[in-house]
Amino acid sequence: MADPARRRATYEDVLAAPPHMIAEVIDGELRLQPRPAKAHAAAASALSEELGPPFKRGRGGPGGWLLLYEPELHLGGDILVPDLAGWRRQRMPALVDDVPYFTLAPDWVCEILSPSTAKQDRIEKLPVYAREQVAYAWLVDPRLHTLEALRREGTQWLLVGQWKDDARVRAEPFEAFELELSILWADVQAG
Repeated sequence: MADPARRRATYEDVLAAPPHMIAEVIDGELRLQPRPAKAHAAAASALSEELGPPFKRGRGGPGGWLLLYEPELHLGGDILVPDLAGWRRQRMPALVDDVPYFTLAPDWVCEILSPSTAKQDRIEKLPVYAREQVAYAWLVDPRLHTLEALRREGTQWLLVGQWKDDARVRAEPFEAFELELSILWADVQAG
């Protein structure tokens, strides 16, 4: 819980953050993270490339989604930047170019876990997403080569699937498409 004597971070703090950092406000506290490492960025990019055609464009899949990379979300008093987020088109049919952030919670978020962000993504951000009625969350760990799919049940997250390495996955809410997990780590050599 945030110290009540401490000044709560605001959007002005986010705007004043160094440009090479990702700034978020969680429970009134400014959180700064460096830009993603290579494996993190590669996994996020590959996942976006795989989901885009069938779900954003309707090529080889049902379409009906708006998928975005690192959108800034203003949810309640929190400001979060998931690695990927998606809204069903019936909830957000078009983007309105008036502010650089979103106040409508997405239907799906994906956090790419890294050693510096995994605890925050799991312990601090997932409860905010549940509170704001995000229906689905994926946690991708490019170091461990894993995907965890979660569905919100009330205020809690239910684990609906875990996969690893080169599994072929049909995971909610994108189960209409078979994702080859190995694509998410194909561009990164083991160190």
